[in-house]
Amino acid sequence: DLESHLQRCQQLSVTVLTDHQDLNNTELRTILNSTAPQHYRIRAKLRTYKPQKLYQSVKLHCSKCNSLREVPDGDDFDLILQGSAVTTPNTELHNTSWYDSVTWTTQDQKQRKIAIHFVKHDEMLQQPEDTLLMIEGGTLKEVWKLTKRFKCVIPVRSTEDNIELLDLSAPFLLQGNIKYYGCKQCSTPKPVKGLSSIAAEQRPSWEPTEIAQVLGIEPLQYVFIMKFTLVDGTGALNAYLFDY
Repeated sequence: DLESHLQRCQQLSVTVLTDHQDLNNTELRTILNSTAPQHYRIRAKLRTYKPQKLYQSVKLHCSKCNSLREVPDGDDFDLILQGSAVTTPNTELHNTSWYDSVTWTTQDQKQRKIAIHFVKHDEMLQQPEDTLLMIEGGTLKEVWKLTKRFKCVIPVRSTEDNIELLDLSAPFLLQGNIKYYGCKQCSTPKPVKGLSSIAAEQRPSWEPTEIAQVLGIEPLQYVFIMKFTLVDGTGALNAYLFDY
């Protein structure tokens, strides 16, 4: 993996970090005193790299406001789900023209009320592998079970007159084992009834970008970021890796 590869690089006396075979080697001191952009070929040691743990290199990036955000862990998501489960699903919002609703009460001490809304296409339910559903009152474990069987899962809560997305600290969509997040700064969440426009398409594909658009979400992209410090005896240069 990259982490062990970087450790091996550190142990080597000299590491070639940029190819450019047609160029002569340039000292870091010269590069530091030059104006960008330029092409150089260098020979340098890798002195340090950050972050030390590979998983910490993955961030969430908004291409609109250029902000970076840490990827929330499962515990954060679980707490948000637990908080939304306190509110009982509003049965007046169940079984509309574009989704069918199923409710039940858990058998544990808390006796939570759970509601699942299956979005329909041509007034019919799709096959599980093509289905988008919304869940109210579910735990993290229950949400992950649903993502294994159904194409798309959206965690929601109900108010007096609407079903709405959870706080944008939570993913607005789960597809397989991927969690999709929205930018808190650039998003203006809309009512989930916008999903009915996708359901009305000839062949609803439930693409994350299309779902984000009708929900008023500016999607965040997973990016890989690392910082390397290179030295060659004449100076130290910080190099940054940023990639989707």
